[in-house]
Amino acid sequence: MSDTRIESDSFGELAVPADKYYGAQTARSLINFNISHETMPLSLVHALGAIKYVAAQTNMQLDNLEPELAEPIMAAAREVYDGKLDEHFPLRIWQTGSGTQSNMNANEVIANRAIEMLGGKIGSKTPVHPNDHVNRSQSSNDTFPTAMHIATASQIKHKLIPALEHLHKVLQDKEQQFGSIIKNGRTHTQDATPLTLGQEFSGYRAQIGLGIKRAKAAVCEVLPLAQGGTAVGTGLNAKPGFAVKFAENMAELTGIDFVTAPNKFEALAASDGMVAAHGALNTIAVSLLKIANDIRLLGSGPRSGLGELVLPANE
Repeated sequence: MSDTRIESDSFGELAVPADKYYGAQTARSLINFNISHETMPLSLVHALGAIKYVAAQTNMQLDNLEPELAEPIMAAAREVYDGKLDEHFPLRIWQTGSGTQSNMNANEVIANRAIEMLGGKIGSKTPVHPNDHVNRSQSSNDTFPTAMHIATASQIKHKLIPALEHLHKVLQDKEQQFGSIIKNGRTHTQDATPLTLGQEFSGYRAQIGLGIKRAKAAVCEVLPLAQGGTAVGTGLNAKPGFAVKFAENMAELTGIDFVTAPNKFEALAASDGMVAAHGALNTIAVSLLKIANDIRLLGSGPRSGLGELVLPANE
């Protein structure tokens, strides 16, 4: 059995690995952008899976895709969303700005997996076509910014905020535990007036509490989705109502309150929501660095440093 199969795109035929679901456009991107080993973050790959799932669902609901095609596409896309097909997404982060190659990577993987589910021949583009069916009512120009928002919101809500809430609880416990320990306060490492170690840790606890609020606000910045704007924001080739229904279905799938962006031209042409979310994450990072540096300094020693805190040995 051959290690490769032949697939084709608008440029012609290309050999692709026989054990991979991606097709010619993905393989061609690996040649054209053979730069570094930094692959697309899996959170973004999974977000693309969510988009393809919801797009097929929405198209089916709007009578724009036959159930016999929509259902296997949804099943395959769900596997991408659940992280079951990660090995089939080899593309680097270095590619065109629109993310076309990653969008096509998702289209090809889902189409070939759906074809396999239906008992067809992988690479045949029948009965499921990567562009005509998996990418229906979509463009890379609205899909990729939508994937960015979904990935960012998911990571902040499901990973960052729970981690910050755990840290907040730990610092709160330490604040109470250290409430009766009196120590020197310091300004610029010089002795100042006394305070309790608990009071000092209350500052850290408050910083993280504010960080949690900022993280939640950051999620709000990326809730509007560009999907439905298609290539330039006009919604050409998407059925009326697609954008609104897509956002509703995505909110149901992810448990995050996504909405359709009120102006698709802004949503496609700018990334202000991402910039705002980044600002919040940057502030949280600076807070964490400040707390870590304080604890590092207070735990310095044991013979010639401050030695106020005993830090557990970890190496």
